[in-house]
Amino acid sequence: MTQHPLRWGFLVTLGALGALALGAAIFNLSSIVFSIFLAAFITVGLDPLVRWFQRHGMSRTWAIVTVILLIVALLVGIIWVVVPLIVSQITTLVQAIPQEVATMREQGWFDAGNEASNGVLGTVVNWIATEIKKPEVIATIGSGAVGFGISVANAITSGFFIAVLTIYFVGTYDATKAAAYRLVKASHRATFINYAERILQNVGKYLSGMVILAFINSVYSTILLLVTGVPGAFLIGLLAFFITLIPLIGTILTTVVMTVLAFIHSPVSGLIVLIFMLIYMQVEAYILTPRVMSKAVKIPGSVVLISALAGGTLFGLPGALVAIPISAGIMLIITEVVMPSKERV
Repeated sequence: MTQHPLRWGFLVTLGALGALALGAAIFNLSSIVFSIFLAAFITVGLDPLVRWFQRHGMSRTWAIVTVILLIVALLVGIIWVVVPLIVSQITTLVQAIPQEVATMREQGWFDAGNEASNGVLGTVVNWIATEIKKPEVIATIGSGAVGFGISVANAITSGFFIAVLTIYFVGTYDATKAAAYRLVKASHRATFINYAERILQNVGKYLSGMVILAFINSVYSTILLLVTGVPGAFLIGLLAFFITLIPLIGTILTTVVMTVLAFIHSPVSGLIVLIFMLIYMQVEAYILTPRVMSKAVKIPGSVVLISALAGGTLFGLPGALVAIPISAGIMLIITEVVMPSKERV
């Protein structure tokens, strides 16, 4: 290096430029890379469903074919039914909320409530009435319901790409795992496969369990809003499905949003929604979650919150959803691999 300082400096510069170019390429492809990771996680989450079909008499091949057909049916249903309904619900909600706010202002309880809250209630209502009319807010609602992009068109494109990848990953799941395992040194392969299979199965159970809980929450929320007459019930229920995929805070967030919208509709509706959502939260915490998630890996609440915050900061709602299963896998590695190794003398 001392004899050829120019050569050394040239090589270092080329290395730095190469690293910068690689980083820029990865950054530009971040959305695609993230979609691939998300499709892979969905595949891991679908594996328990494949195993369920196998336990009920299907061969592995037919179980995979059945799951793929279910994905295709879901995709067709989203395109032909869900998307038009979302657009209709957004339009209805945007038109209904200003009318609901005006009606609420005319009711006798609003002035008393606003005075009792020192003007906070009026400020919140005015903010909601103003924000809901903005185009960017409408776009955010539409994209948030699906989870990707800043518009419905981008969301559909991303969702279709992820669905196709998921179908491919489901069909080649076993072959992909076998190929990956062959990259491990033969002397360590059996141990690696044992831990990897346990991690994948536990994370898959965790993901499928969260989907089941979110689906129950979504159906319950939609029915509750329909019974109380709150506008945009289907859209809010759909949003509840994606938000409640985040443990601990998901149900709380949806409860707050549903209660506020219900109170804008009428005080009676708001009170009913609040009471029944609080009841549901207790049922979910002490009955549904222990039964559905009994075989899944346990994640401390603090880890869930930190993972959701970090993933949401990087990639929004989808990032929060993916970050939690990653944390589940890491926790399983710590409890199954790291801790036992520390206990050995």
